[in-house]
Formats: sequence, C-alpha cells, structure tokens
Amino acid sequence: MAASGSNRPMESRTGRVKQRYNNKGERLVAGVVPLSADKSYVLMIQSTRRKGWVLPKGGWELDEECTEAAAREAWEEAGILVTINYDLGDIEETSPRKKSSTSGKSKQKEAALYRFYEATVNSEEIEWPEKEKRERKWFTYAEAYEQLKDRPELQTALVRSTMKR
Repeated sequence: MAASGSNRPMESRTGRVKQRYNNKGERLVAGVVPLSADKSYVLMIQSTRRKGWVLPKGGWELDEECTEAAAREAWEEAGILVTINYDLGDIEETSPRKKSSTSGKSKQKEAALYRFYEATVNSEEIEWPEKEKRERKWFTYAEAYEQLKDRPELQTALVRSTMKR
C-alpha cells in the first residue's frame, strides 16, 4: 500500500469484515467535526452516496480505538491531519433507513450509532485516498447547519461542537 509523505496509507479501508457493532446490532460509526484553529470554520466533504456536504465519518473497526477511527476517516475522506480535542458523545441515528440494493436483492440498511469528536485541522494534504471521489470545502456554522438539514445526526454533532456561531 502506497503511503503519503506523512506515512499515511493512500488507500481507503473498504468492506465490513472488521466493522464493530454494539449489542443492539447497530453499526458503530466514528467521525469528526473538523474545525479551523480559530473555530470559525468547519471543513466538510461531498457525500459519495447522496448529494450535498457531510462531515467525515465511517466505520469504527475492531483493530483501532474510536479516536483512531475518527482521525483515519478524516484522512481518508478529507485528506486532513487532525488533533482530536473533545468527545462529542454518542448520537443515535434518526434519519429514516432506506432500503439498499446489493446484487439485485433489496434489504433494510443497518442502523448506526455515531460517535463524533471535535478536532482541529492541522494540515490539508494535496493528495489523499478519496481525492478522486470527494471535494472538501470550509463552511461557517450557519452554512454548515443548513447543509446538514437532512442529516440530523451530523447536525447534532455540529451543534455539540464549540464552533463559533
């Protein structure tokens, strides 16, 4: 696996083999609210599955701590190196679960439990694993809140952060 100058993998982890689940069967997801040093802006990324902007997040895997998963997702999806500052706690998924189709078979999308962390962006790298799939952009609080209107769990993470209103 190729790595960047900061010795980070240049390929995203894929699949659910190492995915963590809780005792309710919910997929455990780690993410970050990546803020500028002065907390005036949040960095968001283009969703690959839906239209619009989201916070970096993804599956928490068995071979890592939750903070490591959150920082890994920030790297893979947004190409940012972060310092985790605060645990913003668990956030229950409240979005209606859509049916997904795999191999022509329809099945209910699994429920997720989110754990977000407030983080400071230390650097934005030029190359990163999902650069070809995603854009990244800085938003003010009001802009980000509006962008996340259809993702209440992500909006909750933003609200819990200490970002300047």
